[in-house]
Amino acid sequence: MSAIEGVGPQVLPQLQEQVEQIIAEARRQGASACEVSVSVDQGLTTSVREGEVETVEFNRDQGFGITLYLGQRKGSASTSATGAAAIRETVGAALAIAKHTSEDECAGLADSALMARELPDLDLWHPWDIAPEHAIELALECEAAAFAADTRITKADGTSLNTYQGCRVYGNSHGFIGGYASTRHSLSCVMIGGSDAQMQRDYWYDVNRIGERLSDPRQIGRLAAERTVRRLGARPVPTCEVPVLFSAELAGGLFSHLLAAISGGNLYRKSSFLEGSLGQTLFPTWLSIDERPHIPRALASASFDSDGLATYAKHFVEQGVLTSYLLGTYSGRKLNMPSTANAGGVHNLFITHGDEDQAALLKRMGRGLLVTELMGQGLNLVTGDYSRGAAGFWVENGEIQFPVQEVTIAGNLRDMFQQIVAVGSDLEQRGNIQVGSVLIERMMVAGS
Repeated sequence: MSAIEGVGPQVLPQLQEQVEQIIAEARRQGASACEVSVSVDQGLTTSVREGEVETVEFNRDQGFGITLYLGQRKGSASTSATGAAAIRETVGAALAIAKHTSEDECAGLADSALMARELPDLDLWHPWDIAPEHAIELALECEAAAFAADTRITKADGTSLNTYQGCRVYGNSHGFIGGYASTRHSLSCVMIGGSDAQMQRDYWYDVNRIGERLSDPRQIGRLAAERTVRRLGARPVPTCEVPVLFSAELAGGLFSHLLAAISGGNLYRKSSFLEGSLGQTLFPTWLSIDERPHIPRALASASFDSDGLATYAKHFVEQGVLTSYLLGTYSGRKLNMPSTANAGGVHNLFITHGDEDQAALLKRMGRGLLVTELMGQGLNLVTGDYSRGAAGFWVENGEIQFPVQEVTIAGNLRDMFQQIVAVGSDLEQRGNIQVGSVLIERMMVAGS
């Protein structure tokens, strides 16, 4: 097989041909079934600090992931080499592993009848022809705007511009083969502020499929500075039980915990507090959660999942009721349920929201804690118990009073989900979960 030159839609036919050759080699060596994932990526990363260039990195990676089946036995191996000899050796290694693994009645490819037939173009490919010198210039402009925003900004902790482009192809011995090219570009700024012997750090960033649509670097810098400065003078609050408002950039984490709890892997291992919860009311009846995988240019769009199944729009929660688990082919078989075409994760999750922005939700909350940073991994997925270090702002009479740090917020996710009072209109759109600020009726805040 020839080496892969370039990255982009033009190399997809070559990648698909290589996948077909690997599948043919697997058959030749005696595999009963085979699936192959191929990726080629390249990117530019530039970072600056204190007006000086720290890094300029260009990277290029490629890899083949090969999974073979001997009946119900499975073996996997990978390589970054494209040569025919390397592929033969990698297929042989996967086959040797399969011969020594135990049979698993759930192992194997997805049903051939379920393979994706139509692969819509989701417009994910938007390369940014930006020279390293221009990337550095934008990063320096961003950092300079942060320093200029407030005299209390004393140090920079790094401003980075990243541009990425890559190609993915998946194929299997059912005859399915699909691929796409995609891009992702981002600019981030982290600043440090000081006042009265206290130092604080905060950040801001943007990400987009289209580099030219990133927020103005000066705006990103100013926001990073403003967020940093407003944290100066932070202090703990006395332990209390009050409403908690999660800012939009953090609120997606609450729903990522839900996804983990309803994912097939955790369910069949009986390590989820939501085992057996299908059909139960988990949220207020006004709240629904749905997946929309075919949105053009969205950051998590995909026409097929990691098993080759066609993705489709669906509800996970409808009017508060859990209506679907999150399943790939293997976990679905373990649970004796059909796949939801979510092998590899979710694609563009949307949570019902109202028309109140964060300021309006603060008014509604009255007195409580606005959380803008979370620390630690304090979630017990088996019980749903939730405890995280937090920082943010104390609110009285619907208005921010002072910054808060060194507190812990705690509750149980079942209770927290039920006690969601509102979801704001300030939608976070820089990831795979679109949600606004989330107001929870009551949580324990442990402080001084």
